[in-house]
Amino acid sequence: MKIRIDGNRAEITLGMIRLREIFTVTSMSRAYPDRARRRQYRVYVNLIPREIKTG
Repeated sequence: MKIRIDGNRAEITLGMIRLREIFTVTSMSRAYPDRARRRQYRVYVNLIPREIKTG
């Protein structure tokens, strides 16, 4: 699965921490500056869902 995260650097960092709790991150791009909004960035992330352990 490929997703894009938009936000400031702190929001992206927090988002990545949360995503890593649920998914296995296979790759992540560098932070690209957003052309329309200053101090905003976007990151592209490839993820694999983790297996859910039951019982």
